Amino acid sequence: MSEPHDTERDIKNDTRDDAYTERLTTLGDSSWKRFFDVQAPYRWNIRRLELGFTLDVGCGIGRNLLHLEGHGVGVDHNATSVAEANSRGCTAFTPEDFASSEYAREGRFDSLLLAHVVEHMTAMEASMLVTEQLKYIRAGGQVVLIAPQEAGYRSDETHVEFMDSARLEAILTDAGAIVERSYSFPFPRFVGRLFLHNEFVAVGCKPRNWEPNPRLSRNGPSADARR
Repeated sequence: MSEPHDTERDIKNDTRDDAYTERLTTLGDSSWKRFFDVQAPYRWNIRRLELGFTLDVGCGIGRNLLHLEGHGVGVDHNATSVAEANSRGCTAFTPEDFASSEYAREGRFDSLLLAHVVEHMTAMEASMLVTEQLKYIRAGGQVVLIAPQEAGYRSDETHVEFMDSARLEAILTDAGAIVERSYSFPFPRFVGRLFLHNEFVAVGCKPRNWEPNPRLSRNGPSADARR
């Protein structure tokens, strides 16, 4: 069962409001970033994983959905971010709308992606979230978790818990996935102490005999996530 949210933390770290969507849009759409195509290595990293049809939980304004070129559906608890993602040509839903959509079927997706999501909650909450979403992934499908390293973690006050490779792998294991590999991207691990955009990436797969861990299960789809 997840730990109860502290009221002060919820107010300070709320990623559901319009201001958070504006922050994501402002950070991602600056002219110099578009000119230099700073997303190119991250786009390449997502595509080289060959995720297939992907459920992007915590999709935010749709950055990774755009990287997937239409081969994915996003879910986010921020309705304004969902609207922004859809305006960019993505397919995204709030958790409530996703639950009643044609996509909310067991085994519908090839892969599950949570990019810059789990650091916005506790490890227990993250394990619960991954467990909830795994029913939508086919047997043998991939599960990918991406989280910021030290400099990136410090840059956002809505972050709750630092998630390094060991913690990401533990989340996968707790949710019943098989850990396949983890790595630092785009630069070696030590760079993340200074470079804002160095990431931990952990990749696992959903085993064919997967069963949800009763300790981590709760009813209904969710997307207590931000991007």
